[in-house]
Amino acid sequence: MTSTNSIAEIDHSSPVPLHEQVAAAIRRAIAEGEAISGQRLPPAKDLAAVLGVNANTVFRALRTLRDEGLVEFRRGRRVTVTGVAPQRSAIIAKARELVALGQRYGYHPDELAAIIRQVS
Repeated sequence: MTSTNSIAEIDHSSPVPLHEQVAAAIRRAIAEGEAISGQRLPPAKDLAAVLGVNANTVFRALRTLRDEGLVEFRRGRRVTVTGVAPQRSAIIAKARELVALGQRYGYHPDELAAIIRQVS
């Protein structure tokens, strides 16, 4: 993914938020091997221009991917792909959902861990 040509087009009429579509396109590029571990992604402003979205939309997508462990922000405003497999990032995303749900219902992380051990 050294160029922006491999990124899928964004559907501006879709009910799916633009930042989620951008994140999905980058996830797909990583899963298909178009972007590999250690590789630098194109600048956000370049991705935004190609996709026809605001640069802030791309930054929001990149922050989501960072939180999932798929990319990391490095000094000099570089964004690089990490070595985390996309399957692991899906698990991380679900774990975050579980923690948020647990917090909503008053569960602490250690209680959630006990529940996970109990059901596995």
